[in-house]
Formats: sequence, structure tokens, C-alpha cells
Amino acid sequence: MKHYILTALFITSVSFAQELTLERANGLAGLPLKCMQQEFPNKMGQLIADASELGTPQQLHPAFYGCFDWHSSVHGHWSLVYLLSKFPDIDRKEEIISKLQVNLSKANIEQEVAYMSKGHEKAFERTYGWAWLLKLQLELERSPVAEVKKLAANVKPLADLITERYIEFLPKLNYPVRVGTHTNTAFGMSLAWDYAVCSGNAELQRVIKENALRLFKNDTDCPFDWEPSGTDFLSPCMEEMAIMQRVMPEKDFLKWLKGFAKQLFDKNYNWEPGEVSDRNDGHLVHLDGLNFSRAWNMYRLASQYPKQFGHLIPLANHHFNYSLPAIVDGNYEGEHWLASFALHAFEEKAYLSLKM
Repeated sequence: MKHYILTALFITSVSFAQELTLERANGLAGLPLKCMQQEFPNKMGQLIADASELGTPQQLHPAFYGCFDWHSSVHGHWSLVYLLSKFPDIDRKEEIISKLQVNLSKANIEQEVAYMSKGHEKAFERTYGWAWLLKLQLELERSPVAEVKKLAANVKPLADLITERYIEFLPKLNYPVRVGTHTNTAFGMSLAWDYAVCSGNAELQRVIKENALRLFKNDTDCPFDWEPSGTDFLSPCMEEMAIMQRVMPEKDFLKWLKGFAKQLFDKNYNWEPGEVSDRNDGHLVHLDGLNFSRAWNMYRLASQYPKQFGHLIPLANHHFNYSLPAIVDGNYEGEHWLASFALHAFEEKAYLSLKM
């Protein structure tokens, strides 16, 4: 009887959240399509050794020059590959495939590899951009669309280079970065872990697990009330929880979580979404991303542990639905990247639905 009631609660709470329909997929696909070959405005993360290294964004990064910055371009490409996989009849399908083929050509990726192979660019996009590149590679490899799946071979050398960078870097990191922005250590490790598992890379799994435990296992009482900082787009507490959920056995994880985030076990726990005061401000709009970050991690937690955390689904939906309508508001400050965050939340919610 208790199981029946819990299942009913799942169905009710999930049904109230907006679903990823073909209509919505078409709208979300339009955002990365709009900017994936839009070179300006552009925020470069370049370390210039001398004048010979100056160049336009497209000259320096022929694959990932659009959508304002390198990492946003990468996860914009992931968004399109993901949507093609989920919706075979998506509008503008041929345009999506064509633009992916142009940007992810063998020659373009070779130039991206050459750029990241520079000795003074070892920290380029570490680890946020690295993580999204591995997520893109994973989506390419498992794509059911033949023309897209072929592109995985082009991108693989860049994924291999980033894998080597992770294996080299993580043991050197004496202290984790717990901010809610790009350099958050836990988020970068989580997406890399998913790639390592799905690609069967045992060495990358080993390095991520060993260092996640070393960096986070002794953490307790994460200060949920300190979130969010003014321009967070990731939840530091939830992202740390996410990597530990991935690398720890269930019994060990639940014991650790009771010391790290005991409030999540409270059936009446409430957590207000981050409020955005001005979506024309490129930094303040980050808080929409934070809401998606909280949502996708609560969905994953409820999916794996429905008995302990099924009560978090309405809270995840509340965060999700607060920011979802803002994605198509016409402001480039948010639309060039937020579609990817929404889709990642949809992705985790879909896994939850499958387990109901």
C-alpha cells in the first residue's frame, strides 16, 4: 500500500512539471542554432604568448567559436545532438545536421586540439568546458542519427586530450573549488564520470573516484543557506552531492549524505529558487542556471532513492518551472546557454519518469 501511494505521488508531481514535447524541443533547438555560427559578441579565454597568437574567435576556434564563448558553444552543440536523438522529426533537422557537420569537421577539431595542446593553455576551459566536451562526445557516440554519429570520430581526439588532462590534473588539485560558477570541481567531475562510465574508460573512472573521495568525503553540513551567491549558475552543495552519489556505494552515500545535507531527508524541506532581478544582465541571469542545477540533481537523487527522496520532486519542479519560461524571452544574455541547462534538467527528469 505504501509503495502504491508513493508511486501515485510520483505520477502526480511529475505530471505537473512541464514536459519536453516536440513543440518545446523545436523552440529550444532554435537557440543554439541561432548562435552556433554567430561569432560576435564573444568572450575569449585566451592566454596570449605573443602577437602571433592573436586572431578572431573563428580563426582560433573554428569548431566552437559561436554562442558567446567556447564552453557555451560546446554545450549548444550537445543540445542539438541530444534533441536530434530524442526527436527524429524535429523541425530544421537537415539544417541542424548540416551545421554540426560544418563545425565538427575533422580539420576544425584538429585545430581545436592544436590550440589546447599549447603548453600555456593547459588550463583552458578547466574543468567546465572540458566536462561539456566529454558530454558532447558521449552524445555523439550514442546518437541514432547516422550522419551525427559519424562526427564522434572527428571529436574523439579532443575528448582523448581532455581525458588525459583530467587524469593529469585531478591528483594535483589539493583543494576543491566549491564556487557556483565555471571552476566548480564537483560539476566538472560528474560529467566526466558519466563519460568515463559509458565509454568504459576504467582509468578515468579510477582517477575521478579516488580524487572525489579524497576531496569531499570528509565534508559535513553543507551551508545550504549560503546559496545562492550573487551570480551562481551551479549549486555548490547539490553538485558536490552529485559526484558523491555517482562514485559511492548506496549505503555509504546515504550515510555520507546524512552528515552533509541532512535537511534533504526532511519531508517538509523547502528551498526557494534563486530570484533573477534583471534578465538583461548577463551575470544576474546566471541564477536561472542555478535553479536548473538544483532541479537536475534533485531529480537524480529521487530517481535513485525514491523512498528517501521522492518528496523532493515537487521542489525540483518548482525550481525547474521558475526558470523554464525565461529561456525564450529574447535576451541573448540567457538564451545563448540556458537551453542546454534546461535540457540537462529534462534529461534527468526523463530518467526519473522511466523508473516510476
